[in-house]
Amino acid sequence: MTSTRERQRAAARARLEKEMAERATRARKRRQTQAVVGAGAVLLLVVAGTAWLATNLIGDDSGGDTAAQGGSTAECGWVEIPADQRTPTTKDVGLPDAQQSRVGTQTMTITTNLGPITARIDRAAVPCTAGSFTHLAEQNFFDNTKCHRLVTEGIKVLQCGDPSSTGAGWRETDGTGGPAYRMPEENLPTDRRPPYEAGVIAMANSGQPASTGSQFFIVYGDSPLDPNYTVLGTITGGMDIVNDVAAAGDDGAFAQQAGGGHPKKEIVITDLTMSAPTG
Repeated sequence: MTSTRERQRAAARARLEKEMAERATRARKRRQTQAVVGAGAVLLLVVAGTAWLATNLIGDDSGGDTAAQGGSTAECGWVEIPADQRTPTTKDVGLPDAQQSRVGTQTMTITTNLGPITARIDRAAVPCTAGSFTHLAEQNFFDNTKCHRLVTEGIKVLQCGDPSSTGAGWRETDGTGGPAYRMPEENLPTDRRPPYEAGVIAMANSGQPASTGSQFFIVYGDSPLDPNYTVLGTITGGMDIVNDVAAAGDDGAFAQQAGGGHPKKEIVITDLTMSAPTG
């Protein structure tokens, strides 16, 4: 009798264990199904959220700020220097138009006493800086000015564009001049290594945001500058002139400040022009 009872209990226990195993299997399958459905729902929410953000943050092409959208024109934020903050080295030739085209390329021709230097400017990358240069060139802003600074160690640049750097000899104020306005930086080379390679023409600034004026520098050797200066364009001719000036060295006048000095081989911009946009 005891043996029969034990066999019955064992059989009942086996049936119970089998039933519990089957329940566990069914529960596990339900959880897997719910997990798949849940993941799909989350994915749909992510996709929908991304689409909403793209629509609401980027906007469409039918309106809004054309500069932000990359349209055919840019709204340029010229910052005019108040009259009481201007110095004798400030040259006021008015402001460029606020709206500047993003379309086409321009050729900058820097005619110097040593020969012409040319550069290609892409207005899609620098609409405001290109517009500023075009305005300044039309006002003969750069005519008969000297490239006042050469650096032969480290950054390797020839700097020009100070409207007050004229006449015979050098002055303590060389390198302090500019127009009566400043503008924000554009086309910063944050994804380039090195940021400023040989053949680049870029804009100088004071180190503060939106402090770009008229001064520019031509890079004649890969420079480890921080990417804080607008890349204006690329030199297409006349690098041999820059290299010859660099080979002659500098006088060390700025060695205790920003480095370098006045070029020992004088280079004077007799005329600077910007062609009409093409393309």
